[in-house]
Amino acid sequence: MTRPDSPLTPGQETPAPGTTLDEFASVLTRHSESVEELIARLPAKPERDPHQQQLATEAFASCRTLRRAFIARHADAVYHELTDGHALALRLGPLVHAAADRFPGLVPTQAQLDAERAHRQADKEGREVDQAIFFAGLLRSAVAGGHLMDAMLRPLPDSVARLQEFRSSGRVRLASVLLERRGQAAHLTLDNQHCLNAEDNQLVADLETAVDLVALDGQVRVGVLRGAVMSHPRHLGKRVFSAGINLADLRNGRLSFVDFLLGRELGFLGKLVHGVVVDPARTSRSERAAHKPWVAAVDSFAIGGGTQLMLACDRVIAEQDSYFSLPAAHEGIVPGLGNLRLGRFTGGRLARRIILGGHAVRATDPEAGLLCDEVVPREEMDAAVERAVEDLAAPAVAANRFMLNLAEEPLDHLRSYLAEFAVVQAERLYSADVLAKVEQRWTRSRAGR
Repeated sequence: MTRPDSPLTPGQETPAPGTTLDEFASVLTRHSESVEELIARLPAKPERDPHQQQLATEAFASCRTLRRAFIARHADAVYHELTDGHALALRLGPLVHAAADRFPGLVPTQAQLDAERAHRQADKEGREVDQAIFFAGLLRSAVAGGHLMDAMLRPLPDSVARLQEFRSSGRVRLASVLLERRGQAAHLTLDNQHCLNAEDNQLVADLETAVDLVALDGQVRVGVLRGAVMSHPRHLGKRVFSAGINLADLRNGRLSFVDFLLGRELGFLGKLVHGVVVDPARTSRSERAAHKPWVAAVDSFAIGGGTQLMLACDRVIAEQDSYFSLPAAHEGIVPGLGNLRLGRFTGGRLARRIILGGHAVRATDPEAGLLCDEVVPREEMDAAVERAVEDLAAPAVAANRFMLNLAEEPLDHLRSYLAEFAVVQAERLYSADVLAKVEQRWTRSRAGR
C-alpha cells in the first residue's frame, strides 16, 4: 500500500493566545479529522509495520498536543457549556459523550470507543488517553473540577430506585455484591466469585450502588465491608477480601477508564471517604452529604484495590493469617489513591517500600498496626466486627470522621491529585511494560489450566 504522510504540518500549531473557544475548537476539529483520515488508511494496529505504527503514534501525539492546549485554555468555558452553566450534574460518562458531540475531535466518539472495545488492550489505539486528557484539564480547574467531583458524589439513579427495597427488606442482592442490614450496621459483602473479588466494571458499579444505599438508609449507622466465602478451589470455604484489579480483564481490554479506573476514585471510593451528596442545595459540606463510618473486615488478603479500600475505612479488623499489598509498581500501574493515602498511615519510608518495592505486610508483622486496628484469629472475626460496629455507632462518630477526613484530605488537594492521576494512569495502561506483564500473566494462567 502507499505509505501515508504524517499529518503534522506548520499550519497546525497551537492557536495563539486570545483565540476564542470556537476558533480553537474549529482548529482542533480539522486537525483531528486529518489524523482520523490517516489512521483509516493504515492497517489495523496489529498488522502495521514499524513505519506505519510510527506514523500513527506521531499522528495521535499531534492531536493530543492540541487537546491538552485546548482544555488547559478553555476548561471552564467547555464545562460551562456542557453542563448548561453548572445546572446539570453530569457523571463522567454522560459528560465525555456530551463533549464528543459539542466539540468534535476533543474526545473519542462512542463509535470509536466501541471499535476499541473489540480488541485486547495491546491492540487498541489508546483512545482512552484522550478521555484522560479531557478530565485532567477539567479537574485542574477549581470551578469545573470541583463541580464535577460534587456531581460524582451524588446517588446513582439505580441506588435511588432500589432504596425502598432496601429500607423495607433490609437486603439487596446485586450481581457481585450482597447488602444486608443487621441491627445498626449494613454489611456489604463482596461476592465476585469468579476472580476472588478482583475489581472489574461490574464490581465497581455494584459497590457504588451499595455505598449509596448505606448512606441513604436512615436506619444504618455503620457500614461493614467484607469478602464472601469463596468457591474457588484454592480458597474453598474461606473468606477473601480482595485480589485487586482484574488483570485478565485488563489484558482483554474490558476495563473501562471512565467507569472503572477513574470512576471508582471519584465514585464509590470518594463516597466512602467524603460521603454521598443528598442535598446539593446546601452550601455546607457537612449538610450536603450523608457521612457514615465504615469497617473493613479483611480475611485472607487485601491486594491492590483491596488495600485501597482499607485506607478509605475508619476501622480495619484483620484475620491473623491475612496480608496487605499494593503491587501496582510491579504490575506497572498506579494504585489509585493509594499513593495519596498510604503515607498518611505508614509514613513516607514504609509507603515507598510498599508501593515502589512491592513489600507485602502480614497482619502479624510489627508494622501491620499502622494499617489495621485489630488482628484476631479467624474464629473471632465476627465478634471483633460487632465490637467495631458498637464503637462507631455512637452519635458523634459520623461528625468527627467527617472533620478528620476534611483535615486529612481537603477536596482541592484530592482534585489536584486526581488531575495528574487521570493522565498518568491512562498512559501507564498502554505502556509496553504493562502490556507485556499482563500478557505474560495471561499466558501462564492459560498454561496452568
